[in-house]
Amino acid sequence: MSKTYFIRTYGCQMNEHDSERIAGLLEMNGYARAQDPESADLVLFNTCAIRENADKKLYGTLGQMKRVKDARPELRIAVGGCQVQKDKSLVLEKAPWVDVAFGTFSVAELPRLLREREATGVPTFEFAEQTETFPSALPARRDDPFHAWVSVSVGCDNACTFCIVPFVRGPQVSRRLRDVLDEVRRLAEVGVVEVTLLGQNVNTYGRDLDGKPLFADLLRALDHIDGLRRVRFTSPHPHDFTPEVIDAMASSRVVCEHIHFPLQSGSDRVLKRMRRSYRSARYLETLSIMRGAIRDLAVSTDIIVGFPGETDEDFQATLHVVEEARFDSAYTFKYSIRPNTEAASMPDQVAAEIVAERYERLVGLQERIALEKNREMVGRHVEVLVEGCSKKDATRVTGRTRTNKIVHVAAGELMTGTFADVVIGDAHPHHLDGILA
Repeated sequence: MSKTYFIRTYGCQMNEHDSERIAGLLEMNGYARAQDPESADLVLFNTCAIRENADKKLYGTLGQMKRVKDARPELRIAVGGCQVQKDKSLVLEKAPWVDVAFGTFSVAELPRLLREREATGVPTFEFAEQTETFPSALPARRDDPFHAWVSVSVGCDNACTFCIVPFVRGPQVSRRLRDVLDEVRRLAEVGVVEVTLLGQNVNTYGRDLDGKPLFADLLRALDHIDGLRRVRFTSPHPHDFTPEVIDAMASSRVVCEHIHFPLQSGSDRVLKRMRRSYRSARYLETLSIMRGAIRDLAVSTDIIVGFPGETDEDFQATLHVVEEARFDSAYTFKYSIRPNTEAASMPDQVAAEIVAERYERLVGLQERIALEKNREMVGRHVEVLVEGCSKKDATRVTGRTRTNKIVHVAAGELMTGTFADVVIGDAHPHHLDGILA
């Protein structure tokens, strides 16, 4: 009888992509997927290190797993991902009941580490310091037959003072253009209609290969792949958003009319301290150019509240830019100290109660703007890709527009992975209600 596994993923799309590859590797090595951790022979946690609460959540969860393992000594526990790359053997010191630990560059080694654990009877670990195998080069076990993550690069060459990604993912390493295109062709041949290109900074994709960014070339080349209907990408950096990329997006058949465009702060003083190589005026100018070139463009963003030294005036500048930019959605974060980042040792850390108050004000403003933007869509016809049953209402399905808006529709005969023409009937801050046209 096959051994079973269960994976719990924390963090970003890159981690989701890694988890698909981890599942693929396990199934190639004779494991079958379990429906819950209680019934699994192997429980694996793919970790995140971006926020401080991710650390607390992991070690709290591992503490709970110790009780499970005490009752089931044959259970194997594995941890991987960014937090493990950051903490390395500290994970095994804090949780010695863990059987296998591996970092972001060692995903491909998981089957070997599991075999060594069984052979030796002691915990095994590996924390490589550079990428030898791209996640996309490994087998995958995807939940969605119609959508796939495709890694174009790993690592980042920027030095944002708040970000731990360069420490845990390393410098940028890009895949060859032909390798990316070959993977997308193979995916389209088996029914994938939507891909999301992944990179820490997709704009600079290819610069480490040929001395110049190749992202615009990649977007144009994807237009010629039969069966592919939608292409998304994350994350770009405003500094590197060139006219060539905007033109490639505007002229593309498959690239969706949605851009994730991280702001981080609307204060030029804070942006300088963050070492973000743009200022608010340039950010808004680039956004205006994109909206002028790409009809019905939807824009999402990232914003950090309470960066060290942020004053009331700095925060007011952020609110002003949010009003000007009118984002469709925003991922808002309270600043979190991360080890191995420059901002961790900066003076003037902002008091938690001030950060919380500013955060609530920012969220309230963005919720109002998001609702206003969504109300503009009422009565419009949109194409949605059906993603599955609604999590809250079994009589409805959830679809997604090209502009990345969630739409709930009466289920009817709609099948997951198919496209439908929908009329928007009602709007909410985070989703739309629609009826079949």
